[in-house]
Amino acid sequence: MTAPHRPHTLAVLGLGRMGDAMAARLAAQGWNVVGWTRSGRTPGTVEVTGDANEAVAKADLVLLALFDGAACRQVLDGVRDALRTDTVVLNTSTVAPAEAAELARQFGPSYIHAPVLGSVPAVAAGTLRILAAAGQDALDRARPVLAALGTVRRVDDAATAAALKLIANNSVAGSVLALRDSLRQADALGLRRAQVLDVLELGQLGGLVARKRPFLSDPSAAGAAEFTVGALAKDMDLLAAASDTPLRSAAGLAHAPAGPDADIAVAATAPAVDDAVLEPLRAYIRGHATGDPAHFRDAFLPTAHIEGIREGAFVSWRLEEYCALFQGRPAPDEPARSRRIDVVDVHGTVATATMTLRHGADTFTDVFLLARADNRWRIVNKAYHRHS
Repeated sequence: MTAPHRPHTLAVLGLGRMGDAMAARLAAQGWNVVGWTRSGRTPGTVEVTGDANEAVAKADLVLLALFDGAACRQVLDGVRDALRTDTVVLNTSTVAPAEAAELARQFGPSYIHAPVLGSVPAVAAGTLRILAAAGQDALDRARPVLAALGTVRRVDDAATAAALKLIANNSVAGSVLALRDSLRQADALGLRRAQVLDVLELGQLGGLVARKRPFLSDPSAAGAAEFTVGALAKDMDLLAAASDTPLRSAAGLAHAPAGPDADIAVAATAPAVDDAVLEPLRAYIRGHATGDPAHFRDAFLPTAHIEGIREGAFVSWRLEEYCALFQGRPAPDEPARSRRIDVVDVHGTVATATMTLRHGADTFTDVFLLARADNRWRIVNKAYHRHS
């Protein structure tokens, strides 16, 4: 069997963090690499041209490392006439499954959709995991380039490759948010950050903590981002749209206080929600603990309703009707009761919250809508479910 043809000249379109790293890696492996970027940025690691068509016309293989599907379409439409019929297009960009399928249809058997798992350090080490969808001929021609970047897992088609990349990034987003929750709880317990990170490195999040420790310890002193909050949030938006299924990580990253150019690890250092948001929920808890309805009047807006199923029928109490259920003294079994705030999500001047209440043989799930008015948070409405 003859060895795969080795491309002589490569065009890398897109010289952001990943594109620049891949261009540098391939140049170091002996290829003649010509780079081009929409921003005009010249990282200095490879030869750069200001004309994408010029770069493409010389290339045996064109590698795309662009931000999203819109960028891929715009760039490929712009260089379409300069592409030789035998030029392989290797697209490593993260795009929606439908976008990947359309690009594969447009560019035919010479198109390889190959999103990658791993960030800049993996590129430099040649240890990317590459999800490649292509015909055998195109894959054989691109194999030397792919081998220089990492290892290939072949998948059935471009849409599947794109979907698998989004699923992989969802696990990254979930890990970042799980780490954020652990750090918030540790802060609430007064634990030292260095001590917490030492212990977290021993557990299931250990790999993430070890790689991102500089960002977790002191984000302002850490180096350049390897994978940005903005890029991961974009990927989660793509996944939510493609699956048409609720995706908590998409909302969690979209509202991270870290800027879009910050490394994803910085999103894990976001502080817990402000105490002002929690105060009406704590007043609500005090109302149940004491039986004093004054705490409910403090927690809720006067126009609030409390709604749920009671004895098989839907009820919707006005606030004063709800307050009338309480007699101003704790329940006899109060020492055995417990309440826990589970989730609070803040979106500007509104928030949602979920609480679990264990009252004797019954467990309640309470779901709250809150709003900030007159510089104070109050509960707008509550709905509940009783688990008997």
